[in-house]
Amino acid sequence: MSSVPKTPATDPPAPDPPEAAPAPAPAAAPEPGPKSRKKKRILLSVVAVAVAAGVLFGVKTILFYAHHVETDDAQVEGHIAPVLPKVSGYVTEVLVTDNQRVAAGQVVLRIDERDLRSKVATAQADRDNTRAAVSVARSSVVSARAQRERTASDLKRYATLRQKEEVSSQQFDGARAAAEAAAASLEGSAQSVSAAIAKVAQKQADLDFAKLQLSYSTVTAPATGIVSRKSVEVGQNVQAGQPLLAIVSDEQPWVVANFKETQLKKMRIGQSVAIDVDAYPKHDFHGRVESIAAATGAKFALLPPDNATGNFTKVVQRVPVKIVFTDPTDPVRPLRAGMSVNAIVAVD
Repeated sequence: MSSVPKTPATDPPAPDPPEAAPAPAPAAAPEPGPKSRKKKRILLSVVAVAVAAGVLFGVKTILFYAHHVETDDAQVEGHIAPVLPKVSGYVTEVLVTDNQRVAAGQVVLRIDERDLRSKVATAQADRDNTRAAVSVARSSVVSARAQRERTASDLKRYATLRQKEEVSSQQFDGARAAAEAAAASLEGSAQSVSAAIAKVAQKQADLDFAKLQLSYSTVTAPATGIVSRKSVEVGQNVQAGQPLLAIVSDEQPWVVANFKETQLKKMRIGQSVAIDVDAYPKHDFHGRVESIAAATGAKFALLPPDNATGNFTKVVQRVPVKIVFTDPTDPVRPLRAGMSVNAIVAVD
């Protein structure tokens, strides 16, 4: 059986690849709506206004500080009178309390005066005794003057008799010696009177001093104002010169502002000052420059800086400037010593 030759098998032709789908065209950007455009305009307007305001503020600030100097290193100052006893002793009475208003000369406390009265009595007795001694000395002067006049008359008579040789030389010499002794006695008596009078003056001064010390047992207010820092009680033994309380005077306060030394170039006495008191932020006070200190505050420090030691660091110094208020006293807004303020000086 004959075999039929086989034809080799062939792979079917591969199909053509499908054509790629065209890419979709990009979608067109939507047109901005009226609201978006309005928001953009508002935003640009706000930015423009802010920039303009910033520029305006900057210009105003530059112009302001070109004609003004300012510091917040300032505070209200006032007269504070200390109450100090001038004599030592036990306090028998305290007549004031803290924050009480007192008038100048008003009694604030009393010190036990019994010892002082005893000293007055002793001084008065000594004065009276010396006055009596003066009286005695003056009586001696009267007696000595009479004796001198008598002996002087005797000497004159003896001189006449001596010329007539009716008395001896011994008698004449005796009369002359008696006259000289009487004159010396009168001079001594006169000196005793002068010494007694001087002693009376000394004893009178002692008496006046004792009375003055007695008057110091009553302590009075040195000024009209408010009692502060009272530290005295009845029964306390106080010493002369010991601080017992203070009185803040009612006199118009002032401001001490410590400006940097670089701020003083255009500052002059009499320039107007705007004063902002921290306690009254919505009220403007006004004042003027009264004086500028002759030295920086550091020079009055307990340990002033010594730049010659080699550890030199340059620090801008501050100079105290005294500013007085030109406004009348405002009872609604009282200014108390120590209040913080901001001082602005118009230097042009």
